[in-house]
Amino acid sequence: MGTMLETREAQVEAVIDRLSEEYPEPEISLNFSNRLELLIAVILSAQCTDERVNKETAHLFEKYETAEDYANADEEELAEDLNSITYYNSKAGYIKSAATAIVEEHDGEVPDTMSELTDLSGVGRKTANVVLQHGHDITEGIVVDTHVQRISRRLGITEEERPEAIEEDLMPVVPREHWKHYTHWLISHGRDTCTARNPDCGDCVLEDICPSSKEDHDVDLADGSEW
Repeated sequence: MGTMLETREAQVEAVIDRLSEEYPEPEISLNFSNRLELLIAVILSAQCTDERVNKETAHLFEKYETAEDYANADEEELAEDLNSITYYNSKAGYIKSAATAIVEEHDGEVPDTMSELTDLSGVGRKTANVVLQHGHDITEGIVVDTHVQRISRRLGITEEERPEAIEEDLMPVVPREHWKHYTHWLISHGRDTCTARNPDCGDCVLEDICPSSKEDHDVDLADGSEW
């Protein structure tokens, strides 16, 4: 048991087959009703749980409705509105700056290209991918969050360490039609079973093909540490 399949492509195919059966309707867990709300929520979600973000945006989205509202907001007041979010001062600055650019350069609309999105403050490739996929129905890449990073390494699908390098490494082996759902399958699996500190390998649908399984191996390939 706990043996990776012969090729990365075969490994990915098996992972997708099993997780798609386990999670037939994967979806983003952030709450939003338009592209601007999605952008704000994803900026806030960096190093913060989606559950916490959803609690904060429940009132935030009532107070600030348009890009102009964020652009014209007092930054200290905006930060105070976000004070349960990690790095809320920095994120308030990112949001105000991004909103200003959206107003001045994009007629108040969230842009729909990778280059324009990543030009906004607080928006890296991961955030841009989420906004493109869930706001514009455009899939240009694979969102690599902590779950995707950890589990893709644990399963031997990649040996890369940085999110952008992992994304570049995954794109040739994950079929393009699964790029969007691959992220959400791994997020769901990471939350339910393959947790960071104490994965439940004994109850994992991927255990027999996982080279990091605690049932058979001594090392967690996610970070090289010993179990």
